[in-house]
Amino acid sequence: MDTRRLLFLRELARLGSMREVADELAVTTSTVSQQIAALGADLGAALIEPDGRRVRLTPAGRRVADHAVTILAAVDAARLDLDPDAEPAGTLRVAGFATAVRRSLLPLFGDLTDRHPKVRLLIHEHEPAEALALLADDDVDLALVYDYNLAPVTFDRSVDAVPMWQAGWGLGVPSADGPGVDDAVAIFEEFRSRDWIVNSRNTADEIVVRTISSMAGFEPNIVHHADSLDLVVDLIRAGLGVGLLPLAQPPVPDVTVVRLTGPEVILRAFAVSRRGQSVWPPLALVRDVLRAPGTGG
Repeated sequence: MDTRRLLFLRELARLGSMREVADELAVTTSTVSQQIAALGADLGAALIEPDGRRVRLTPAGRRVADHAVTILAAVDAARLDLDPDAEPAGTLRVAGFATAVRRSLLPLFGDLTDRHPKVRLLIHEHEPAEALALLADDDVDLALVYDYNLAPVTFDRSVDAVPMWQAGWGLGVPSADGPGVDDAVAIFEEFRSRDWIVNSRNTADEIVVRTISSMAGFEPNIVHHADSLDLVVDLIRAGLGVGLLPLAQPPVPDVTVVRLTGPEVILRAFAVSRRGQSVWPPLALVRDVLRAPGTGG
């Protein structure tokens, strides 16, 4: 089997249109169509079907595209063994939560553009569950996700997860009501009668709030749901409730972020890719930059 034909199919699965594949691989759309048709003939199966003016993968095409990821990764690994100085090239699609995009991706963008001009980043802002779903469907190549030490995530065996960094979180409260202790259970007990604010697109921080509240012996009255940290701050300033915020949150008038201990609340960030894809040069390059010191792998 000509592995180049698998490349055309994999890129069609990634990018969604023959025109985009042609642009990515610097060929004509006719060449893309011919190569995928030849691959289908080799396998004795229809790999694509019409979808309006476009095409889409058939179920057989999707299965072959999944195999192509592993096969081409192995071919790339063999090539890299022979040419360790190969220049990374290609479009890397990243889905990640906003803090990770700002903290981890944007600082490396300029250097990446200067040193590896053939690598292009496409960034999508998504919460962890959304990003992992996109990764599972091969709609992105890399997912930047998080969990909390009190709400740990279990990654599927089909992915590789690399730790990036950790950050302490506390409880955001009106400054006038800031407690004089940092014991998490005592602090939550102090605010048990308040309304609570949690994330609207992820359940991890709600799990943390409910866990510590249960330790304090009460059920939190969760009223507001907001994805934006700026909006959470504004809700707290308006006296509408309390909620989790990063300890590194820039100072805001009338809002205090109280450190929590016993237990602490730690957000943990991960770079996640599909197993078998991590040797693809553009992905390997970015993962290596994102990997936390000392994590190996």
